[in-house]
Amino acid sequence: MNKTMTAASLALALGAAMTIAATPVAAQDKMADMEKCYGVALKGKNDCKAGAGTTCAGTSVRDHQGNAWSMVPKGTCEKTPSKTSPTGYGQLQAFKEKSA
Repeated sequence: MNKTMTAASLALALGAAMTIAATPVAAQDKMADMEKCYGVALKGKNDCKAGAGTTCAGTSVRDHQGNAWSMVPKGTCEKTPSKTSPTGYGQLQAFKEKSA
């Protein structure tokens, strides 16, 4: 019984390790289908970077801030409305905001 218990424990541990090891790959695959889109995040809802004096996620100080971005599905950024963008849509690079 001791050998059976040890084999079962080893199999369980190996399965758990393989699951944990595969998680970053799955996250990378998902991120490969995403892109940074500037000017579409709402106040405090950006994924990262919101200009000088800020840290990262959740630090944008206004809606559609030109230097704050959110991750969106690839190909949708420049189709997503932005009230402050010169084109009226999200941008793939930070931009100087126009009046909303």
